[in-house]
Amino acid sequence: MRYPLFLRMRTAVISDIHGNLEALQMVLASIDQRGVDRIVCLGDVLGYGPNPVECVDLVAERCEWCLLGNHDLAALYEPTNFNEVAERAAYWTRKQLEAVTDADQRRARWELLGRLRVRVQEGDFLAVHGTPRKPINEYLFPEDVQSGTRKFEQIFARVPRYGMQGHTHVPGVFTAEPEFYSPEELGEGPWTLPTDEQLIFNPGSVGQPRDGDSRASYAILETSEGEDKTTLEFIREPYDIEAVAAKIIAEPELADWLGERLREGR
Repeated sequence: MRYPLFLRMRTAVISDIHGNLEALQMVLASIDQRGVDRIVCLGDVLGYGPNPVECVDLVAERCEWCLLGNHDLAALYEPTNFNEVAERAAYWTRKQLEAVTDADQRRARWELLGRLRVRVQEGDFLAVHGTPRKPINEYLFPEDVQSGTRKFEQIFARVPRYGMQGHTHVPGVFTAEPEFYSPEELGEGPWTLPTDEQLIFNPGSVGQPRDGDSRASYAILETSEGEDKTTLEFIREPYDIEAVAAKIIAEPELADWLGERLREGR
């Protein structure tokens, strides 16, 4: 995976796949229809979902880079501060990666996960999984704008101009005021990023949306050639939720409600 400058191109930004192969395949098909130059991933390829191995392989094949998410970290080392269901899913995920019979493939996947970076900065953009302050585990929720002034100050002090993050599975844009704008509030189609203020955006989750919309979520950034203009577009795609839920329910070590909540986008 390469780390080129984030300039003059259309970039698809995905995050929080969580082992959901059907959602990932649908998102990649959508991306392929939109003339995108490259794909980047903000982490959590693993966790919860029934196809961790296939998702790791697809991300390795299609993404120029991928960050380390807290569920990826849990599979590599130990699940820390996870609830019981998430902890069981982390250990189950590790078993699936270890169960691969081809030793070279098994080693290559673990090595890839071990090389995932905590943050990537390209030009005016800083990418993390959690927040710039605590890049793997800290959440930045829309409701934090009501009481998190000091939190926002410390987070935005670490942002060069623009930031991108995953982790909460809720798409939208944060500004330093602080304010939060959902994709619906920004309007349909590409939205032009302001040049006179900082912002952080979250593309939402591919495999486990939690904003009440069950469709897979991702975003496309486009920086225009020859001008200081960047647009952001949020995109939703339906996928076969029932197929994923059935595979989760078929695994005794995965909690049934991990499949059930996909239907509600929670």
